[in-house]
Amino acid sequence: MQIVAALFMDEINLRQVPGPSTRIDLTGVQFSAVAPTPLPLVWAPHLVVIVRCGHDEPANAALEVVYYRDGEQIARNVQALQIEPGKFGYRLVRAEMEFSEYGTVEAHCRIDLGPETIVPYTLLAPVE
Repeated sequence: MQIVAALFMDEINLRQVPGPSTRIDLTGVQFSAVAPTPLPLVWAPHLVVIVRCGHDEPANAALEVVYYRDGEQIARNVQALQIEPGKFGYRLVRAEMEFSEYGTVEAHCRIDLGPETIVPYTLLAPVE
């Protein structure tokens, strides 16, 4: 299996189109957000990880997402994946992260200890 994309977003919707096809609509894709209140706060952005399983690959694997801030692990999520060979699937990952200062976290996503896909997310100061 391999990660096709990993993005922070507001919403995900699946819709059928004519034929044996499905569309994935992602709304509010983002790499940063303005904090809704002054710090400290707990922030939990939604990450979607889209995965492809090749025709000759096993249908079962593990998705691991580790969140880092300044090189230090602040959250971790591991989920089982079961995707039919030759198909695509997705998983939603949500981690509650404490912020005592504004800055960037990185979500390191990988399948079965394979290569990492790294997605940054920055929490910004509120707009005055």
